[in-house]
Amino acid sequence: MTQENTRDTKQKIVNAAIYLFNSKGFTGTSVREIASRANVNVAHISYYFKGKGGLLEYLVSYYYEGYLKVIEENYTQIKFGHAYSVLSKLALDLLYYQHENRQLSRLVYREVTVDSVLIREVMTTYLTKEKYYLKSLFEQGIEEGQFRKGFVPHMIIQLRSLLHMPYLQPQYMSEVLHIQPHEAYFVHQYYKELKIWLNSLLAEQTTKENRLVAIP
Repeated sequence: MTQENTRDTKQKIVNAAIYLFNSKGFTGTSVREIASRANVNVAHISYYFKGKGGLLEYLVSYYYEGYLKVIEENYTQIKFGHAYSVLSKLALDLLYYQHENRQLSRLVYREVTVDSVLIREVMTTYLTKEKYYLKSLFEQGIEEGQFRKGFVPHMIIQLRSLLHMPYLQPQYMSEVLHIQPHEAYFVHQYYKELKIWLNSLLAEQTTKENRLVAIP
C-alpha cells in the first residue's frame, strides 16, 4: 500500500469514527460498523489504531494538539502586545478551530466528561497546559491594569464555558437560543457576544459605549 493510500484509508476510518461516535456513542459503536462505514477491512482499524480504544485516543490527542497549538501561537505574542489583545485574538482563533473541526469538537468535549484513564491523561497533559497559558494571560492582564482583579480560576471557567458551549450543547444553541453553530457566519456572530463579555467582565477602564463597539 502506498503512502497516499495509507493516508486515505486512515482518514476514512477517522471520518467514520467521528460520525458514529457522535451519533451512537463510543460504547454503542462497534469496530465492524466503523469499518463498514469507512468501506475498509476491519483489520485496518487494528493495524493503524490498535482497536476502537486506540482510535478514540488518536482522535482526542489529534484534537488537543491542534487546540493547544492555537493557544501557544497566540501566547507567544504577549511580548509584542497587551494581555487583552492577545486573549481576544486567542478566543477568536479557538472559535475558528472549533468551527472547522465542529464534529470532532463535539465528540471530544463530550468524551472529556467521562472519567477514564485516557481522559485523566488528557487532563494531565493538554488541559494542564491550557490552564497555564490562560492563567498567565489573566494574571498579566490584571498586573497591567487591563483586567479587573478577580479570582482567576473563575475567569478561566467562564471563558472555557463560553468557548465550548456551542459544541457541548448544540441542540440548546439551535432550538432555544436560535444560534446555528454549523453555519459559516456563526464564528463572527458569536465572537461579538464573547467580546462584550470580555469587556464587561475584564476591562478595567472600558466605558459602556466602548463595550458595544462593533467588532471589525
